[in-house]
Amino acid sequence: MTRSASPLPDSGCITRVQGVQVGHFTSDLRPTGCSVVLTPEGAVAAVDVRGAAPGTRETDLLRPGNLVEQVHAIVLSGGSAWGLSAATGVAEWLEEQGYGLDVGVGRVPIVPAAVLFDLPVGNASIRPDAAAGRAACEAATSTPCATGNVGAGAGATVGKLFGHACAMKGGIGSASVSVHGVTVGALIAVNAVGDVLAPDGSMLAGARTADGKALRNTAHSLLRGERPQFALPGTNTTIGVIATDAQLDKAQLQRLALAGHDGLARCISPIHTLLDGDTLFAVSTAASSASAPPDMITLAAMAAEATMQAVQVAISSARGIRVGELELPAAGDWKART
Repeated sequence: MTRSASPLPDSGCITRVQGVQVGHFTSDLRPTGCSVVLTPEGAVAAVDVRGAAPGTRETDLLRPGNLVEQVHAIVLSGGSAWGLSAATGVAEWLEEQGYGLDVGVGRVPIVPAAVLFDLPVGNASIRPDAAAGRAACEAATSTPCATGNVGAGAGATVGKLFGHACAMKGGIGSASVSVHGVTVGALIAVNAVGDVLAPDGSMLAGARTADGKALRNTAHSLLRGERPQFALPGTNTTIGVIATDAQLDKAQLQRLALAGHDGLARCISPIHTLLDGDTLFAVSTAASSASAPPDMITLAAMAAEATMQAVQVAISSARGIRVGELELPAAGDWKART
């Protein structure tokens, strides 16, 4: 197994947003893990779910109009539904540190989460648990975060509509954009059933031909009438967090999360399918002191751009792995071959 912990390139990182820390836990037993975005002092949050088969925790409370305004962390995890257990460890860690919603008799940390499906990559009985979430918290910093085969991206794959044997390695990536003294950053774990595209529309990674020697372009194959190998719903999924230091309310943050999905649609094809549970959270630390911050149209453009860049960082920093008979080359390995 090969692990990547690449530093972020010049496009920045979600930790450039004031008040945000990121930590990863990566299993040594098989390619899986979890990632935590910590906002321990509290941050207003929202969510937008576009995939048809999401796996989530505490997303209803993020709807505009519901009582709880702030979250203290957001968890992204592998392990399918079992990976939601990582959020319990994060909540326990936050409680021990004295963070959470004051309910009079104690503090209750608010920790929404989303999971992706990485069970076919190695021993499916090994998945992130509460201890993994705690470890991610202990590793969290405000420095540029590791990308590639770490955390929630450790077992991520892309291009699976024609079977896992034709897939390539996904990963986790981060990027940020700053305008007028405000920063918008994204942390995205890319585990799409579709392909990942470069800005010019060429394929970075995705479904390979049956002999494994060429990229096939999933969307083009479908339009030619080729039949996919359907898997269970939710057995893929791209998940992430968009953060900003602009002061936004829940409704505005929901628009920011929606704009993030526009970024996904620019670089993943097909996206938001019946087999994906694509979910993006958005949080505001309100830490910027900008006197003339960007308007919502600009912030939405920033969110889409940061999300798209984060996906490309995830793919470019991933490294190929082999688990048993399953070989998953990465974009960098593929480029070296050709």
